[in-house]
Amino acid sequence: MLKRSLLISLLLTAGSVHAQDEAAAPDLAKGKQVAETICGACHNPDGNSQLPANPKLAGQIPEYINKQLHDFKGANGQPPARVNATMNAMVAALSEADMKNVAYYFASQTLKPEAATNDKLVEMGQRLWRAGDASKGLPACAGCHGPAGAGLPAQFPRLGGQYASYLETQLKAFQAEERANDPASMMRAIALKMTDKEIKAVTDYAAGLR
Repeated sequence: MLKRSLLISLLLTAGSVHAQDEAAAPDLAKGKQVAETICGACHNPDGNSQLPANPKLAGQIPEYINKQLHDFKGANGQPPARVNATMNAMVAALSEADMKNVAYYFASQTLKPEAATNDKLVEMGQRLWRAGDASKGLPACAGCHGPAGAGLPAQFPRLGGQYASYLETQLKAFQAEERANDPASMMRAIALKMTDKEIKAVTDYAAGLR
């Protein structure tokens, strides 16, 4: 009798966990609605932004998108961890479910990648991406973002195929501490060690990664 009661209890618990997992699953159809009505003007409905100032979100790691949306929104009366007047306003009315749904929707879309354009800096960009610069404690970008720039879920974003100018702007924002939502100040510490030429080289190289 005890074994039967234990078995029933385990089955009920498993069923409850499964139901919770199902309830938490992202709804891509609802994510598409958010993308089309709120995000599409800047990022395009399929996440392939047409403007370099706005990042491509198609194929991005969903947990990363979700985190950025939460950082733009802020919580519990605290100011946003990532400050951008446009994005702060856009996410203000989004619910937890909205943010998760649209993050997974964009992640499910196919990236239309950019390309490297600066032949003079490709060698430097490749070296920094693959090996960093040990002489000044600069780690390889590939260590966190992957050899092909695909990112490492769920913390480190996909950078391959992204607009070079957008990546350059973000690195300089980290450098100036205008962007400060990086875990353990990791990107701020890295960006401070980079020259403008190195930033331009590695971001152009990242744009061409596949």
